[in-house]
Amino acid sequence: MSNAAKHEWVTEGLHAHYAQRLRVDEMLYDSNTEHQRLKVFQNGQFGRILTLDDVVQTTEGDNFIYHEMLTHVPILAHGNAKRVLIIGGGDGGMAREALRHTPVEHVTMVEIDAGVVDFSKEYLPMLSDGAFDDPRLNLVINDGALFMKENTEKFDVIIVDSTDPIGPGEVLFTDTFYGHAARSLTEDGIIVTQNGVPFMQGDELTGTLRAFQALFADASCYLATVPTYAGGPMAFGWGSHSDKARNVSLADLEERFAAAGIETGYYNPEVHKAAFALPNYVKKLFP
Repeated sequence: MSNAAKHEWVTEGLHAHYAQRLRVDEMLYDSNTEHQRLKVFQNGQFGRILTLDDVVQTTEGDNFIYHEMLTHVPILAHGNAKRVLIIGGGDGGMAREALRHTPVEHVTMVEIDAGVVDFSKEYLPMLSDGAFDDPRLNLVINDGALFMKENTEKFDVIIVDSTDPIGPGEVLFTDTFYGHAARSLTEDGIIVTQNGVPFMQGDELTGTLRAFQALFADASCYLATVPTYAGGPMAFGWGSHSDKARNVSLADLEERFAAAGIETGYYNPEVHKAAFALPNYVKKLFP
């Protein structure tokens, strides 16, 4: 019997015709929350892995790519972001990266499931890395769509760190939700969204972009490759009331990045600019 056969494997069946398997070296947590089945296990390649209903949400090993690209791209493109809103992000990784920008004065994070926050603090503390103790963070336990509908504040950057559009995350992909978000942005504000892997989930990106084209002067997307979000590069939706931020020069980005003094594992100004260069199969998904 091979060593691999002795181990338990988690099979992610997110896509209809394709799956990925991750070996469980040690199951650290396995339980049902009010909303979904939650597991944390140790894996030799990716370290600790968090899954919801067996779909990978984040890993200790490659989360930095996802979190850096959803925070540093809009914050540095904006150039003067003071107020950031995160919808989702219960593991604290997004707040961790946003709060590394000292000019950011306030981060509101809206997470539907208090259980995810508590448990991430206990089982994945390396993801939040102290973010939950930062006085600039306002953690709100609420439905993101409801919060957005009732919100009267303005934000420079809105980050939608949602699960895929199944189950509780589904409402975060609707035109109504994006309409409320557009209203909540400042004049030069930017919204970025998690839009899945376009090779596998093209409809997700098309749906978001259809809404964004109706709501924003500038609607596009950018890409990054996150190993555990399998099936090709991942797309992040981009919407802004002005095209200024997406067209910021490389020189300006380099200056802002140097001034920020942030150490990154994936993001740099060249990657930032290149991320908006889209393959033809992705361009074809634009409505």
